[in-house]
Amino acid sequence: MALGQHRKILQIVGYQNSGKTTLMEQLITKATVEGLQVGTIKHHGHGGIPMGDNSKDSFRHEQAGASVTAVEGEGTLRMSIHQSNWQLDEILAIYASFKMDIVLIEGYKNESYSKVVLLRTPEDQALLQKLSNIICVIYWPTYTLEKPLEYPAFSIDEKAKYMEFLMTEMREK
Repeated sequence: MALGQHRKILQIVGYQNSGKTTLMEQLITKATVEGLQVGTIKHHGHGGIPMGDNSKDSFRHEQAGASVTAVEGEGTLRMSIHQSNWQLDEILAIYASFKMDIVLIEGYKNESYSKVVLLRTPEDQALLQKLSNIICVIYWPTYTLEKPLEYPAFSIDEKAKYMEFLMTEMREK
């Protein structure tokens, strides 16, 4: 069975401080309440090897209810597995041995899975031209939505609407 066919894979992407981890927590909590098993993968995009202290985003994912969490940075997958470099497909192959309905990925902008894009400033607009497989955009009041997009767009203040949209998306096989 090809990767992604037996479970839903959804990426949450955006620049630093756009709300990725908060959205991940919301989705993990909601999916877990609905009885779905959730795994998460975070790309440690700030350089260096991810540390194991409890203030890190992967700990927040675990606290929200994710049954399997990992953070990858500089060739280290914080499941204490080391090799020269990790590709997302290699990490997903490890996750294939765990029973999960959904894998939520924070980061890895250049991968090809379905994406939710968070936009906080007008400069973030450039992301929309760089990314593939965007299923929706969630934007902050500091981002001006100048024209309709080719995919659904939600204000960060429309939590009920974007959560309903994303939960429907995650339930689909």
